Amino acid sequence: MAHAPSNSPAPVSEEAFTADRQRMFAGFCSATTLSVVLSVITLALMAFFLVPHHH
Repeated sequence: MAHAPSNSPAPVSEEAFTADRQRMFAGFCSATTLSVVLSVITLALMAFFLVPHHH
């Protein structure tokens, strides 16, 4: 298939679909990583401030 006709039954081409899915997956991964990092920081700060430190 050298070219995709404009009146193709598929709404998007395979290349566009793959690129969009990869972009969405990358955004999902970055959002998940960000939320995990924020959760770890929050738990670390809670443990640091709430656990009584005996010096």
